[in-house]
Amino acid sequence: MRIVLVGPPGAGKGTQAAFLAQNLAIPHISTGDLFRANISQGTELGKAAKAFMDAGNLVPDEVTIGMAKDRMEAPDAENGFLLDGFPRNVVQAEALDEVLKADGVKLDAVLDLEVPEDEVVKRIAGRRICRSDSAHVFHVSYNAPKQDGVCDKCGGELYQRGDDTEDTVRKRLEVYHSETEPIIDYYRAQGLVITISALGKVDEVTKKAMDALRREAA
Repeated sequence: MRIVLVGPPGAGKGTQAAFLAQNLAIPHISTGDLFRANISQGTELGKAAKAFMDAGNLVPDEVTIGMAKDRMEAPDAENGFLLDGFPRNVVQAEALDEVLKADGVKLDAVLDLEVPEDEVVKRIAGRRICRSDSAHVFHVSYNAPKQDGVCDKCGGELYQRGDDTEDTVRKRLEVYHSETEPIIDYYRAQGLVITISALGKVDEVTKKAMDALRREAA
């Protein structure tokens, strides 16, 4: 299957992508992995991406699209892939359609992980990270440390990352709503969108997603 995974920050896309890709025996292709692989390998696209990133600028769509195209055409993606973080806007979605059309294939589904906005804020703003090298992760609601502000495992100080504050999370959600969420309507017009609730335990969400994808493939 060829699948695009979408959802707001905090929906658990990375976690679900890994499990779904494993269950479906297809590669998990994330934007972050694409950037890291191309930069570490010194590809022309990687050099271009690094130059923009080093200058504090967003990587242009054409560079991201080029990386994704190369990865989707790799041998291990011949029978399918799961895209996570790409496309991030309608321009990239349209470019993806053109790439797939040129290769004589098409998307099978766009899996939309739905999470209420207040839950997204709760999930992200509640995270606390240990300052030690181990960087253990806790959550004030879901995995609270025995002593407030102290890591259970090593006694290190727990802190909230700057990009995990409520104000920052809400700004990230604004960007998601304005830039990425429109691709859901774009793909809904093609009859590709499957929306599931991403609330609940990780394995429960994975089961819901797999059941929905199997129904779509039947």
